[in-house]
Amino acid sequence: MSAISIVLVIVVAFFAGMEGILDEWQFHQPLVACTLIGLVTGHPTEGIMLGGSLQMMALGWANVGAAVAPDAALASVASAIIMVLGLQGGSTDATKAINTSIAVAVPLSVAGLFLTMLCRTIAIPMVHFMDKAAEDGNFKAIEFWQIAAICLQGVRIAIPAAALCVIPAKAVTSALNAMPAWLSGGMAVGGGMVAAVGYAMVINMMATKEVWPFFAIGFVLAAIKELTLIALGVIGISLALIYLGLKESAKNSGGGNGGSGDPLGDILNDYE
Repeated sequence: MSAISIVLVIVVAFFAGMEGILDEWQFHQPLVACTLIGLVTGHPTEGIMLGGSLQMMALGWANVGAAVAPDAALASVASAIIMVLGLQGGSTDATKAINTSIAVAVPLSVAGLFLTMLCRTIAIPMVHFMDKAAEDGNFKAIEFWQIAAICLQGVRIAIPAAALCVIPAKAVTSALNAMPAWLSGGMAVGGGMVAAVGYAMVINMMATKEVWPFFAIGFVLAAIKELTLIALGVIGISLALIYLGLKESAKNSGGGNGGSGDPLGDILNDYE
């Protein structure tokens, strides 16, 4: 990996770490982070493929109360770097590199939780410094400590990324090629299952009797090979607009008729 590529990868990793807290530009999302790393290292296609697979896994990750979700930023950046190093060795199949990177993403995401807790522990004194600065009316100090705390999250991902970048590409390639067929095949199956489990978690959170008909329609339409992703997106948006229009119409005209304001729900209730 060239020096310019390493610098760009570290920059992407830094922004991905900050976005894990800011959650504004979504640099920490696997699809974005892996694509950017693939782009700056000359492997955009493989980066998109890896990011898409990991994004399916991360769809069900969310911070709920005191429960912190696995670290998508470290999983995305580190697995993308491992994939790139494996590809740059020159003798590794792209499919094997992607499947192996997907398999190592889960333990990397768990390891990222430890780094997150470490950074948040370090940030506790920073909050007290900001409180003291607020008492003194020192707004510049408040801004300084706030920026320092956010940058700490970026460094949390940038340092492991820099450490991975200095690993020789041939060493990673040799390690991937040394894997027996049963192990690489198992990783491929496991990677596919991880993506399916992530999607199932999202369905489990969204599952209602009003949503299931749309899921069934989408499942059938996805089997039609002539329909592109753009066509499926247009169909999905159209169905959503139709549903919202019916729901609004039911609220405006059916309030006195005993309707619930949910036309599809009322229809389904008739069949119960």
